[in-house]
Amino acid sequence: MSTRRINGILLEKMIENGLAFLQQHEGEVNRLNVFPVPDGDTGTNMALTLGNGTRYAKSSEDCGAYLRSLSDGMLLGARGNSGVILSQFFKGFAVEMTRSPLIGPGELRNGLIRGYRTAYEAVVHPVEGTILSVTREGIEHIRTQITRNSSIESILSMYIAEMRKTLSYTPEMLSVLKEAGVVDSGAYGFILIVEGMLKCLYGEVIIPKEQNAHPQSGLVDLSLFNENSEFTDGYCTEFILQRLNHSRYQQEFSKNDFISELRFFGNSIAVVVDGMRVKVHIHTLYPSKVIAFAQQYGEFLTFKMENMQVQHNEHDRDLNQKKEHKPLAIISVVNGEGMKELFQNFGCDIVIDGGTTMNTSSAEFLEAIEQLDAEEIVILPNNPNIILAANQAVELSKRKNITVIESKSVAQGYFAMAMDIPDSDDAKFRVSQMQSGIDNIATVSQTVASRNYSFHEISCRKGDEIALLDGEIVSVGSDFAKTIADTLSVVPDIDDKETCVIFRGKDVPADREEALYELLSARYPLMDFEFIDGGQEIYHWIVGLA
Repeated sequence: MSTRRINGILLEKMIENGLAFLQQHEGEVNRLNVFPVPDGDTGTNMALTLGNGTRYAKSSEDCGAYLRSLSDGMLLGARGNSGVILSQFFKGFAVEMTRSPLIGPGELRNGLIRGYRTAYEAVVHPVEGTILSVTREGIEHIRTQITRNSSIESILSMYIAEMRKTLSYTPEMLSVLKEAGVVDSGAYGFILIVEGMLKCLYGEVIIPKEQNAHPQSGLVDLSLFNENSEFTDGYCTEFILQRLNHSRYQQEFSKNDFISELRFFGNSIAVVVDGMRVKVHIHTLYPSKVIAFAQQYGEFLTFKMENMQVQHNEHDRDLNQKKEHKPLAIISVVNGEGMKELFQNFGCDIVIDGGTTMNTSSAEFLEAIEQLDAEEIVILPNNPNIILAANQAVELSKRKNITVIESKSVAQGYFAMAMDIPDSDDAKFRVSQMQSGIDNIATVSQTVASRNYSFHEISCRKGDEIALLDGEIVSVGSDFAKTIADTLSVVPDIDDKETCVIFRGKDVPADREEALYELLSARYPLMDFEFIDGGQEIYHWIVGLA
């Protein structure tokens, strides 16, 4: 098979196939995460990011138009560092295809180059041996071999082959991969997506799994439409019609005539024809007439209809619920009921429940930003794996008054909040004070290893008690309190630390606080200790030292 040009319809099928192939191997990609704490799996984050893009994308025969909508969805749905980098790659690809309704050899080459360059630009400190290296070397090693006569299949095959070569070298680029005996998970995930796209061209179609990244997002607030409501906005109606050859259906079909007839029933019409299938989007007050008209030609494969009046009323409600104007507003991400209550009492305007892994998406940050009316806005991510997503949300918001204070733990976020001066009207001064709150803060986290792990002189087995200092494992043992105490002993300038705040995790018995306090207070008698019921998952104890 030799494909010289692809349009938006074929490209959509290829990307959906790439998503499905990644989903098939999602667990395999996740298992390449060598760290023994399940705080954000690469395969899941990449699948959710690309999945959000495919749900958001609008079908179009124009590749550029399709990619723009796909990119918008991925940017909003990006989760974790791997998801953000993936979304930035497709952003670059979409920008390159802005004026290209069809993708040929030259356009594909240029899109892959622009894609990796955009991804590199999005990362402040790019790390080699990751998805970045694979996307860059994959195309740079073959760009001169691509001619106007090259087929799309041959280009993708060469691209995958070169990326797999680089993938095999990633352990040489990153020592943590070498010691664990694995390749980079994000790089492998990206290769799977491209392999799935190539499989589509060879006729191997894989059906993507249904994703439910936001369980509440599909729920309708029925109180927003009742017997006293006006109905002027109509229904957003989307369907895929399968034309049929049976004599009871009209066989003569013209896309232009079909659209002309639909205009009698509504507006915002988009019609894409793919062989004997017709994909339709229309806003209408009379969906029954649209249904009756379409059924002259065939039957529905899929059908979705939403009451836009409910959406309109929901938008009006959200505007009315927008928070009052203030000098400084704060958004923070936490996990656990105790944590949420703590940060709310501290003065956070919006506390996002990051879930177990706290891999909050850019869309969730953007939604929070849009609710605020403030001279300055501060975001506390409280997790290193969502700082990129927070920064991406700020870029998407196009607001200049937002500062992402790069707190890498809830302990750092806690001390940032403690440094705030709510009574001050000088918002920029308050931001600088909060920024200073994370300086020199050490974070010790304690949990149970979820997998075997070995790196440098540290090794643990699944089920061992482990303690980490600023994300790096320091102590392994059978006693949780001793692992914490041993880790505190290597904190730089520990004797100069005056305050120790300890957050107890979900399902950890409260009586264990006493044992931990006795051990730590004996070692550090001049230090002030405060215990807080955080209720966080994954980490049994989080300790902040200032």
